Amino acid sequence: MGVAVSLSGLASAVANEGGIGIISSAGIGMLLPGFAKNFQDANKKALRREIRKARSMTDGIIGVNIMMALSDYEDHMIVAMEEGVDLIISGAGLPLKIPEIVLKDKAAENRTKFLPIVSSAKAASLIFRYWSSHFGVIPDGVVVEGPAAGGHLGFKKNQLDHPEYTLDKIIPQVVETLMPFEKEFGKKLPVIAAGGIYTGKDMYNIMKLGARGVQIATRLVPTDECDASLAFKEAYIHSSKEDIVVIDSPVGLPGRAIKNRFLEDVANGKKHPVNCPWKCLRSCDYKTAPYCISQALVNAAKGKLKNGFVFAGSNAWRTNKIQPVKAVLNEMIEEYNRAKISLHRLPVNKYAEKNTAVI
Repeated sequence: MGVAVSLSGLASAVANEGGIGIISSAGIGMLLPGFAKNFQDANKKALRREIRKARSMTDGIIGVNIMMALSDYEDHMIVAMEEGVDLIISGAGLPLKIPEIVLKDKAAENRTKFLPIVSSAKAASLIFRYWSSHFGVIPDGVVVEGPAAGGHLGFKKNQLDHPEYTLDKIIPQVVETLMPFEKEFGKKLPVIAAGGIYTGKDMYNIMKLGARGVQIATRLVPTDECDASLAFKEAYIHSSKEDIVVIDSPVGLPGRAIKNRFLEDVANGKKHPVNCPWKCLRSCDYKTAPYCISQALVNAAKGKLKNGFVFAGSNAWRTNKIQPVKAVLNEMIEEYNRAKISLHRLPVNKYAEKNTAVI
């Protein structure tokens, strides 16, 4: 949930309820005054600040989401590990060439866990085979993000509504793919389902297919503790199903967002001048981009929706109020338990765990 949506406030609130709170490092330096003078230093300073702030508000589990597409990806990794975060989640690319600090940390007792984000069993297999053969170690699990997620998507547009690319199709395939690595390395490799998980029933159903936990984003945006502005949260609350659209991002990927005037203007050919002080994303050609996506997203997070837009998952339109994180998670737990009671007699997928823990 970058840029500036999931920071220390939301992450610590989730961690305090027994979940894993995730700080997004994307564009994080843009929150500091004068960031354009030295974007690289601003990113490191802001990330370190948010991790320490989160730690001051919780004794729970704190992680960081670091996009591989970031130009200073390795800097973010080093800061996160120096600060001793519990885990790092990394997507927007295949993490094959990993920073040396990750390999060194693998031998530590209280080491930082590393989970790549993938959208297919093929990608998971490639990462785990590469790490195994080149480094003699493997990641600690994997986050599988399906096509119903918000923001940038790891699918082609024609795959988003295709029945073969749904999360419930992909999860069992990834679970099966990781089984040989579990056996070889003698450890459990949790598969975390992401994208479109909105209710506790969704959570129960996907965990029956072998997922060991879920990653929740959209439902946690309209919460008191979410770090985005009130206007950002209200965009979720006031959206309709028809407002949730797939756009062409300037960085060459489809993305899911809430339709607004800014996006309509862009679709009609309007360009917003890009004054790029730092090429924050490797794949961005700022000279031809119709707008700076990082600036548009940070504008939205600050409530300046005339100059930005809101990324959101496919279920964003279902939200209707702002409430505390505790209330949201309690609702989901109740929904999960009701689903478990009503559906426990149905056959369980052969890859599902008998005693599955919710993250």
